[in-house]
Amino acid sequence: MPELVLNLHMHTTYSDGTGSHSDLARAALSAGLDAIIVTDHNVHVRGLEGYHQNGSRKLLMLIGEEVHDPYRQPPKNHLLIFGAGREMASYGSDPQNLIDQVRRAGGICFIAHPYDLELKAFHELDFSWVDWQVHGYHGLELWNGMSEIKAVSKSVLHAVFYAFFPRFLPHGPLPQTLAKWDELLSAKNSRVTVVGGSDAHALHMHAGPLRRTLFPYEYHFKAINNHLLVDSDLTGDLIADRQMILNALRAGHNFVGYDLPHDTRGFRFTAQGKEATASMGDEILLGDGVTLQVRLPLATECRLLRNGERIKTWTSQEYCTHLATQPGVYRVEVYIDYLGKKRGWIFSNPIYIREAAPQPEVKEA
Repeated sequence: MPELVLNLHMHTTYSDGTGSHSDLARAALSAGLDAIIVTDHNVHVRGLEGYHQNGSRKLLMLIGEEVHDPYRQPPKNHLLIFGAGREMASYGSDPQNLIDQVRRAGGICFIAHPYDLELKAFHELDFSWVDWQVHGYHGLELWNGMSEIKAVSKSVLHAVFYAFFPRFLPHGPLPQTLAKWDELLSAKNSRVTVVGGSDAHALHMHAGPLRRTLFPYEYHFKAINNHLLVDSDLTGDLIADRQMILNALRAGHNFVGYDLPHDTRGFRFTAQGKEATASMGDEILLGDGVTLQVRLPLATECRLLRNGERIKTWTSQEYCTHLATQPGVYRVEVYIDYLGKKRGWIFSNPIYIREAAPQPEVKEA
C-alpha cells in the first residue's frame, strides 16, 4: 500500500508566519515531503492549491484553516479545518456550530493543540481547548511541534536553548493529550483519530546584530509528520489527490512519525482475523481472536496499548505480534533513543476490535 508523507498546521504571511506559500513549498520539497496543508489563522486563502516541483520531486499543497474566536482572550478553542473549501472564521465564536458547519461543507476538523500551556517567561498565554462538550469533530492534534516548547521549558534558558537547538526539543506528545485521547476513545464505539502538527511559523528573531530564524520551516518539515496509507501515489489530478488525502485523514489511515531521529516510513500496524484484515483506523470483529502485527523501520521499544493501558512491550524487535482475545481500542506507541533521551517516535491510530453481535436465535417450526 503506498505511503504519503504529509505535514500540516503551518502559517504564512497571511497570518502570523514569516514565509510565503512558495517559501513553504520550497522547504517542503527540500525536506522530501509529498504534501502539506497550510492553515493560516482565521483566513481561508483561495487559489493557491496545487502542485510544486523541483526536478523529479513533486509536492501537493492544500489549503485549510485554523479557526478560533478572535474576541476571546486568551483565544482558546483552535480548530484545524481541512477540505471545507470556504471561509469558516465567522463561526469561530461557537465551537459546536463551527464543527457543524465544517461537516456540512464536507470538510474534516481536528482540535488543535488540546493542551497549549502558559509560558510566563515569554508572556505566552494558555491556548488550550476548553469546550470539551462539543461533538462531531474527527480527532485531535496529538503532537504539536511548537506547543511542546511551552511544556518542557522550565526557564528562559531552557526556551533559548531549544530555540537555538530545535533537534533537542521534541520529547513526545504531552501526557495530558494522550490521556484525553484515551478518555475520548473509552466512550462506547467512539472513534477519535489523531494527526501530528508542526504549527510552523519560522519566526524571525532580532537582538542587536544577531539575526536568526527560530524553528525554520524546513526543520519542522523533517520532524513531526503524518504518514498516510493510501490507494495510490499522487496522480496529478488535484481533486482526486485532495480527496484521497482527506479520506485517509478522516478514516485514521495514518500514523504520526517523528522523522528526525530515523525515517519512520514503513511502519505498519495491522490486524488479522479469521475472515478479515484491518489497518489503523479500521474496525474488526473479535471472533475467536485477532492477531495484531507491528512492523517497525528500526528495532527499538514498542508498546501496545488497549483502552489506554499498556498490555505489551517489545524491545529491540522489528516485528511484533500479539493475539488479542478481548475487544477494545488497540494502539501502538514506539520510542527511540535520540540525543541522550528516550523520545516518542511513532504513534499509531487505533484498530478497533469489536465484540461480534450475537446471532439471532433460530427457532424450529
